[in-house]
Amino acid sequence: MIYFNCDYAEGACLEILEKLNETNFLQLPGYGEDVYSKKAKEKIKKLCESHAADVHFLIGGTQTNMIVISSILKSYQGVISADTGHINVHETGAIEATGHKVLVVPTSDGKLTSEDILKVYEEHYNDPVREHVVQPGMVYLSLPTEGGLLYSKRELESIYETCQKCHLPLYIDGARLGYGLVSPQNDLTLSDVAHLCDVFYIGGGKIGALIGEALVITNSNLQENFRYHMKQKGGLLLKGRLLGIQFDVLFENNLYFNLARHAVDLALELKDAIANSGYSFLYDSPTNQQFPILPNDLTNQLLHKYSFLVWKKIDENFSAVRLVTSWATKREDVLELIKDIENYKK
Repeated sequence: MIYFNCDYAEGACLEILEKLNETNFLQLPGYGEDVYSKKAKEKIKKLCESHAADVHFLIGGTQTNMIVISSILKSYQGVISADTGHINVHETGAIEATGHKVLVVPTSDGKLTSEDILKVYEEHYNDPVREHVVQPGMVYLSLPTEGGLLYSKRELESIYETCQKCHLPLYIDGARLGYGLVSPQNDLTLSDVAHLCDVFYIGGGKIGALIGEALVITNSNLQENFRYHMKQKGGLLLKGRLLGIQFDVLFENNLYFNLARHAVDLALELKDAIANSGYSFLYDSPTNQQFPILPNDLTNQLLHKYSFLVWKKIDENFSAVRLVTSWATKREDVLELIKDIENYKK
């Protein structure tokens, strides 16, 4: 079976495994106070051009989202999210389990707009009985989105300007941020992202690391006592070196971006071949997730050989599927998939 169902089917890149082995018997402080974690934090701050940023390493995306959002919101507040947002559909109610509501915005493509945010804000504050309703307290978006789409710099500037006017902290889920940053359609730098939100994270678990996300808090008002929130909610890892070492390696010699670029290049090669075979796409994704609309017969044939998700039923004969490449995907596997699609009903 060849896997195109996610970008975390493999373990970790060899550079990380070698460094973990090399440092295995070193005696180091725990809880991220080791020299490698400190070096990784400085590298991230430098790339973000934000030396006052607060950087923390956590294990996974759901954990990070839950801790960040619950640390920011007051007890009576909720978080604004697109209806397809990961916190709304794929985290088993983790946010709601902390006592906070996800305030869902219907979208056609999974992207929030500044108008969406302003509408939620104004509807609440124009409500004469608003104290009976959950108050919007922050905004969540993912970059790329669940459909692999990007926010342009202009779009993100507009969103952040609205968030600031409404006093709503903006949080960016960057589980696949690297894949977005290396996309040929992207016009954002890591520094731009850092300066156009209040807090975001750089995903490692889906881009070369065994586990780990690097959380970057740029808003100084949200930095104080954050480690207390991490500890209380199980996010302060005893052997924090395991995370710090990985990010220290990932941000050496552009490794993180090179790994991400490998996946995006293969995804776009796959996209072009599928388009040349006459098929359309649910989303025009420029990243490592592709959503072709294929005949159900072809999909069923492919599922005997490949692992991928059937994303959405289009009609009785066609469905959109999700094909995901990773930092470790083999080009020969992509070419084999292309060949099987091109040979359908020949």
